[in-house]
Amino acid sequence: MKTVVKVVGIVVALLIVAAIAVPFLVNVNSFRPQIESNLSSALGRPVKVGNLSLSILSGSVEANQLSIADDPKFSSSPFIQAKSLKVGVELMPLIFSKQLNVTHLTIEHPEIMLLRNREGLWNFSSLGNQASGNQATPPAKAAETRSSAPSSAPANVHVAKLDLTDGAISLGSISGKRKPVVYDKVDISMRDFSFTSAFPVTASARLPGGGSLKVDGNAGPINSTDTTLTPVQAKLSLKKLDLAQSALVDQELGIAGSADFDGTLTSDGHLAKANGTLKATSLKLVPKGSPAGVPVQVVFAVEHNLKSESGKVMQGDVSIGKALAKLTGTYDMQGDTTSIRTKLHGEAMPVDDLEAMLPALGVVLPTGSKLKGGTLSVELDSVGPLDKLVSTGWIKMSNAALANFNLGSKLSAISALTGKQTGNDTTIQNLSSDVRYAPEGTRLDKINLVIPSLGTVTGAGTVSPSNALDFKMLANLAGAGAGLTHAVGMGAGGVPIAITGTTADPKFMPDMKGMMGNQLKGLMQGGKNNPLGGLGGLFGKKKPN
Repeated sequence: MKTVVKVVGIVVALLIVAAIAVPFLVNVNSFRPQIESNLSSALGRPVKVGNLSLSILSGSVEANQLSIADDPKFSSSPFIQAKSLKVGVELMPLIFSKQLNVTHLTIEHPEIMLLRNREGLWNFSSLGNQASGNQATPPAKAAETRSSAPSSAPANVHVAKLDLTDGAISLGSISGKRKPVVYDKVDISMRDFSFTSAFPVTASARLPGGGSLKVDGNAGPINSTDTTLTPVQAKLSLKKLDLAQSALVDQELGIAGSADFDGTLTSDGHLAKANGTLKATSLKLVPKGSPAGVPVQVVFAVEHNLKSESGKVMQGDVSIGKALAKLTGTYDMQGDTTSIRTKLHGEAMPVDDLEAMLPALGVVLPTGSKLKGGTLSVELDSVGPLDKLVSTGWIKMSNAALANFNLGSKLSAISALTGKQTGNDTTIQNLSSDVRYAPEGTRLDKINLVIPSLGTVTGAGTVSPSNALDFKMLANLAGAGAGLTHAVGMGAGGVPIAITGTTADPKFMPDMKGMMGNQLKGLMQGGKNNPLGGLGGLFGKKKPN
């Protein structure tokens, strides 16, 4: 028994000595040129690794740093740089035959810079491009040659495990128009990685603002002409995405809020299809807007052409409570700003569900007031770059009320003529108008507003970006006021009203004195067809013969 214990002790001691001695016996730094050469060949870019050391216990060769060059037309800084690289190896061939057989790669704490140019190309597009001879392809030529041609990467490249752990990804553009968006806590895991076949991929990251991203799917074979054209099938999940800090929207557009997304992405190397459900809270859509008080849900399906960087919105069901609008159209992502051509149509949407959304659109109602009841229909065509978007169309509202706003008190001189009580709320039987929204302001034309307590108000006007009002309106009075306007010669023309001030504090100024003075002056001038022709003498004027 003592002999067995002694033998076991000797074996253990020899193993410990071997573990300590082997790293000194095997000069792993001699493999550094081979590792750099293999990685450079596979990626199509110069790769540099630091000093190597052998760990017997983990069965890996470790480098104290890693650097992968960027495409020179994008940046002279590294595309990836990391604090360490672990290369899993088969120990027996390494020890006895000085042969390096790689089993897995782990890149720890990588810092990755993703850049996009005006032509829509990314700096990782040329990764693995063997045909380029490690030289950058001009943007125009690269755009022309984008295809799903078979990969020309080395067919024998295969890694059982390829991991990036605790990394950071910066997303930006070479134009420098906006500050790069940084995603940290990035973990990417690939199994059975190969350039020539599909392989499973999982990824996760922490989003700016504290949200999270998860991806689970398959990718490959790698397209060596343009890596972005590699086929992909994946499920995506985004939680608490801060829209203002994301790479999805330009910060200058003023879009903000928190969003959750669950959906799928598939790409055949030519056409990418994305569909899913986006739920946004505290949404703000314009710079001077404020967060919406209701959540917004968008069920969408998009088809994106990878070569032209453009696509179609096949489905866009926008739900706000029970209100539903349909969004369809096209977009083009080339250049610094995305351009769109879309149509939004909503039919008989409940006003009560939409009212809390108005602040997000920058719509300001008179102080203390609120839209209640009724329905709203809308159709808007939007065309142009997002930062200079022009939307035209029409709106119609029926059987609603502007609560806590007494229009009659604002037009006391006119409403008194109708003989009707207006109350504390302004009831809107019907409202229709043509609409044009542009960066320079909003214009309303062909306004037709029916208020039972007042009559029908028509006209046109503008709302400036600062919500200043400039409207010229005509009020055709209801009740007794209608007869009076005819009696004094106003007829169907109505009573003129100028609306100024702001949307929060509108000012209504009926020009009653000027209208009545002009009409009575005509009546008192006489004439054989004027029944009041002799009244002029009552004011000291000579009677006509």
